[in-house]
Amino acid sequence: MKVAILGTRGIPNHYGGFEQFAEYFSVYLAERGHEVYVYNSHNHPYQEKMFHGVHILHQYDPEYKVGTFGQFIYDLNCIRDIRKRNFDIILQLGYTSSSIWHFLLPKSAIVITNMDGLEWKRSKYSAPVRKFLKYAEKLAANHSDYLVADSLGIQSFLKEEYKKDSAYIAYGAHPFYSPDESIPDLYNVQKGNFNMIMARFEPENNLDMVLSGVVLGNDTTPILVVGKHETKYGAYLKEKFKNYPNIRFTGGIYNIQHLDSLRYYSKIYFHGHSVGGTNPSLLEAMASHALIAAHNNNFNKGVLQDNAYYFANPQEVAALLATLSKSSNLQKIENNFKAIEKDFNWEKINGEYLQLFERCLAKKNRAFPG
Repeated sequence: MKVAILGTRGIPNHYGGFEQFAEYFSVYLAERGHEVYVYNSHNHPYQEKMFHGVHILHQYDPEYKVGTFGQFIYDLNCIRDIRKRNFDIILQLGYTSSSIWHFLLPKSAIVITNMDGLEWKRSKYSAPVRKFLKYAEKLAANHSDYLVADSLGIQSFLKEEYKKDSAYIAYGAHPFYSPDESIPDLYNVQKGNFNMIMARFEPENNLDMVLSGVVLGNDTTPILVVGKHETKYGAYLKEKFKNYPNIRFTGGIYNIQHLDSLRYYSKIYFHGHSVGGTNPSLLEAMASHALIAAHNNNFNKGVLQDNAYYFANPQEVAALLATLSKSSNLQKIENNFKAIEKDFNWEKINGEYLQLFERCLAKKNRAFPG
């Protein structure tokens, strides 16, 4: 089959969860003989035309010039190109800026949309933007041929809000078996004696809450704050916590071996995400034998269940820092790792997407024989 993947900055991943999935899944499809195209921003660091058997289509992306509005132009450019190529399936990852162009998507292709996680709830957006995102969500739900929900909570929401069925397919992670004890030294920390939080620098990811808990509890253990911090919110956090040398802003780390080894050797891995479905970095922490303390919400609990500790304010973060030890929680850590091996491994997730594609294509061919 001939497949297009759009809705990301591109592959290989230099940004986030959808990009990571697009990288793994596109290569998986190509290795099985399918013709796969991934749309990349024109200024993506990777400028080759092929990536492990996957065709890369660079399209002009003015976001670096005009901000968020540039995403709409980028998606329009991708969809205009899609119209020329006679795809069997178009996989749309998210809907925030592409759904308004739904009427331009070719009718001959099957459009499958991963609905991401309730973008209109994100506190970083103004009221008008949140209203638009709710409208965009409605467009995607009503004009896609098939929907994918990455968590059971999102699946229930789509059924209740839009009366739409969706396929539940979570994100995946690779079980991590080979920690490198030299990696912590590269980040000026000692194995087993540092904490960690990794997230985009956005309010709903509760970096402020976790770091405030560090300060409140007078905890002097180094904490690595991983993520691209050259943003307005990042500047705010760096200024707020500039007098605490144990709070270390590392910037983005895209070397997966480094990340996995850091998570493996961390004392506590904090996961502050409060909006969305199954978060990729959470699964990677589970796969890396991290002891996880997560923000107390249904999305995180749906994945971690009883195999993590939860917090909802800085006081609870401070209490966890004062009481948790990794050696006392080996069973929780092992339970999370087994969940990755059984339920959230990439081979299983990629296979479920491929099976969905095959079912959708078979249904179309039965409806339009010959």
